[in-house]
Amino acid sequence: MLKRTHTCGELGKEHIDTTVNLNGWVNTVRLHGQVIFIDLRDRYGKTQIIFNSDDYSDDFESVKKLSIEDVLSIKGTVQARGEGAVNPDMSTGDIEVMVDSMELLSETTPLPFVITDRESASEDLRLKYRYLELRTEELQYNIITRHKAYQAVRGFLSDNDFLEVETPILMKSTPEGARDFLVPSRLHQGKFYALPQSPQIYKQILMISGFDRYFQIVKCFRDEDFRADRQPEFTQIDVEMSFIDEEDIFENMENMTRYVFKEVIGTDLPDPFPRISYDKAMSKYGSDKPDTRYELFLQNVKQFTDMSEFNAFKSAECVKAIVVSGGAKYSRKNIDELTDVVKTFNAKGLAWMKMEEGQLTGGISKFFGDDLQKELISSTGMCDGDIIFLIGDERSVTEKSLGALRVEIAKFEDLADKNDFKPLWVTEFPMFENDEKSGNLTFLHHPFTSPTSSNIEDLDSDPLSMKARAYDLTMNGYEIAGGSIRIHSSELQNKVFSLLGLTVEEAKEKFGFLVEALSYGAPPHGGIAFGFDRLVMLLTGSNNIRDVIAFPKTTSAVSLMDDAPDSVSKEQLDDLGIQLKKKK
Repeated sequence: MLKRTHTCGELGKEHIDTTVNLNGWVNTVRLHGQVIFIDLRDRYGKTQIIFNSDDYSDDFESVKKLSIEDVLSIKGTVQARGEGAVNPDMSTGDIEVMVDSMELLSETTPLPFVITDRESASEDLRLKYRYLELRTEELQYNIITRHKAYQAVRGFLSDNDFLEVETPILMKSTPEGARDFLVPSRLHQGKFYALPQSPQIYKQILMISGFDRYFQIVKCFRDEDFRADRQPEFTQIDVEMSFIDEEDIFENMENMTRYVFKEVIGTDLPDPFPRISYDKAMSKYGSDKPDTRYELFLQNVKQFTDMSEFNAFKSAECVKAIVVSGGAKYSRKNIDELTDVVKTFNAKGLAWMKMEEGQLTGGISKFFGDDLQKELISSTGMCDGDIIFLIGDERSVTEKSLGALRVEIAKFEDLADKNDFKPLWVTEFPMFENDEKSGNLTFLHHPFTSPTSSNIEDLDSDPLSMKARAYDLTMNGYEIAGGSIRIHSSELQNKVFSLLGLTVEEAKEKFGFLVEALSYGAPPHGGIAFGFDRLVMLLTGSNNIRDVIAFPKTTSAVSLMDDAPDSVSKEQLDDLGIQLKKKK
């Protein structure tokens, strides 16, 4: 192999007449009689190299047999491209390399898909041959962007007195909202470690230990049901601070986010970030992570449906609507597809009316008299050519359904600019909600979140009305970070555990070490965790989280490349004292 002197992305006019060695993959081959043009590629870029039978000193016939993705090492002389041959789309487009000698380092077998065209293969096939897909320009860009984001985060936090501290990967299983991945212990048979869903407890203990500014870019693990935008293992930017309140979190994390976007993709974010309460976000957008790049708002229309003859909404707790400008063009098929969307959020159906020549037509319009139509049109701001969609149900069903409809319509109408970034803090979350299955109280964030009141009597009187000192940072319809001010009183922490249905014994068994630590002088503290994969997804303009992870799992948590998860030998199970049984 010839030791490379330059990469395939750095040669320019200043290198003309220089002898260079390049190593890389064959990206394209173009045969022109006794002249062969090849684009040689590495992660830095591409360089056009030329084999001319008159000047090439080695076996020219062997060059004709080269295939795309063969690995070459070449020596040659840089020359300017001919007039009209300059390629402005290549960083090296002003030059080319006339090859003197070549060594074929590795010959490829027939490819399972075309590397230069990701769409030529299904995602499952590309994931099976992930090492080939990672050669594509798009994924190389994504992984390089991910690296830049890592460095920007580390640089910013380190420069602002945050200490990077590693926390254990093998820990105690604790109930934090999702199933744990369990790791059986060989030395302590019958007992299990858990992989961390987050370093939540450890970072709180670090605050109690006196490390007032902590961060970690850390792997987390959650054994959740299949979801398109989730991975069983994912990466967080984990942050915790002592002697602070919400404003300190907002200021530091806004500064970090602005720094990352500026450093990595050269984009300026607003200063400060806007804020909205959870209740207002749900009421206006139908989502606690609203996409504010477009104006498509939920409107309360119950007063009008109550005056109409449409009885299906009369008993509904909440009736809201979305007006889509120009939506009168929607066909019945379009409306049926949108109806299917809202039904996945438990809506019973989707009512609609179109506005044509100053009147509402179609759908449920016949139940609205002329005067009522005029009032509804005036209130909602409808114009000719618009369509209005209505849902009536419990408030949570109505708002979440219309929120999902809003997102679907935005995709259909192409309302969102992917180069526009709209950060938004969502605040004042409920402290508790009712678990639909058990009917018991459950936490919205996690059980260590502080309520807005430290008065224990307030928790007893009406816990469902209690707000949490919790906050999410959202952007373009994604939650990119979530956190809270933590409980730093052992008495208050035990009270919250009891409201969540944990007995004193259960709380002590699961969280006793934390509660005990809180009794030894715990500072007021709080923090946040960024979903690093989602953050990189936004930075790259991708809409698939798997495109920004080097070796992702499928939506069914399988790694197609290496066939994980896989069975293990009986001997390994015997060492662990484990016997498998069939699931009923």
